[in-house]
Amino acid sequence: MSLSSSTHGNVELTDTNAQKFLTFCLGEEHYGIPILRVREIIGLIPITTLPQTPSYVRGVMNLRGRIIPVIDLRSRFGLPEIEPTKETCIIIVDANDGAGEQSLTGVIVDTVREVQDIPASAMSPKPEFGCTVPLDYIEGMGRVRDRVILLLNVVDVLDKRCVAGLTEHIEDTGAMRAAA
Repeated sequence: MSLSSSTHGNVELTDTNAQKFLTFCLGEEHYGIPILRVREIIGLIPITTLPQTPSYVRGVMNLRGRIIPVIDLRSRFGLPEIEPTKETCIIIVDANDGAGEQSLTGVIVDTVREVQDIPASAMSPKPEFGCTVPLDYIEGMGRVRDRVILLLNVVDVLDKRCVAGLTEHIEDTGAMRAAA
């Protein structure tokens, strides 16, 4: 999808929230995801690992009785692992691609910054080269003051097929435990 089009993630750009992005950091790089995808931000909580999952999948967490898959965005982007800090947190996002029900996933990031209002005039298409993040994950770039924020396509970053597989694994495991 081109950022010059009139929609952004199935939301018209005339909507006041369509241009708001939650910004966060991985190392020195700033990223943004549409605020309409964000359900909440929490500190690190215990995560249960799952066998035979991709390396970027940390596992699952219990969030108020709901089991949610958790991915490590550093690992997903091939960045070096670091020790968590007091600013490391989990962003709960909805990765629904519009074709199904709500699909919540936790995303571990180094630090959350702020909600930025980025007007369409300050957005550019994704770069064609020289980026540490796979270009498929980038929807565009936003300019805020002297900083460039890489605007992520949440559905592609979270790899809906992997998240769906994790969700099915979680449900199957729960069903087996309930039957036992």
